[in-house]
Amino acid sequence: MTLRVVLAEDNYIVREGVEKLINSEPDLEVVAACADYDSLMGAVAAETPDVVVTDIRMPPTGTDEGIRAANELRAEHPDLGVVVLSQYSEPKYALDFLESGSRGRAYLLKERVSNIGQLAQAIRDVARGGSVIDPEVVDALVAARSRASDSPLRVLTPRETEILGEMAQGKNNAAVAASLVLSERAVEKHINSIFSKLALSQEPDVHRRVKAVLLFLSAQG
Repeated sequence: MTLRVVLAEDNYIVREGVEKLINSEPDLEVVAACADYDSLMGAVAAETPDVVVTDIRMPPTGTDEGIRAANELRAEHPDLGVVVLSQYSEPKYALDFLESGSRGRAYLLKERVSNIGQLAQAIRDVARGGSVIDPEVVDALVAARSRASDSPLRVLTPRETEILGEMAQGKNNAAVAASLVLSERAVEKHINSIFSKLALSQEPDVHRRVKAVLLFLSAQG
């Protein structure tokens, strides 16, 4: 049985090359090749493919269209396999992609695409409900988890971590409060708790903020 594939990649040269690689396999057929998020979703609706092969970043925003498409397709077409091709081994992308489960999902680095055997097998695997994660991405996930367990930020609550992230963007208390829809008093209490947990309570206020932000940025990797 031939597996029907929808391909999404905004770079014309890469799209043409990957399409030819996939079509070189006797049991795989690219039924639509798309350059952006909207055309990808339209092609899936029109072609009812077995598998989608997509880049992470595409128009219109060039951020995480491939991840968003995969998550939406999980809800709308639960049996549809998705292979993400990324030039990033960043843990955040992989975790967002696998947030709803790894069944029928593959995350490969683009540098592996020249190995048609690996890409073709990933397509076959996800069509059967299997999962494939690039070993380099697994290494990055393990390293990120290790950093997190060693980080002084592990003692912070999710809300405190969120507030510290806002502080890292240079926002004052009022701006943090507006961004997170909190009162300034609530933000102040959270920040004092952050300083206490990070053992910065005795520092002058400006130094505490700078040191807390530096700890946050170093923990982000």
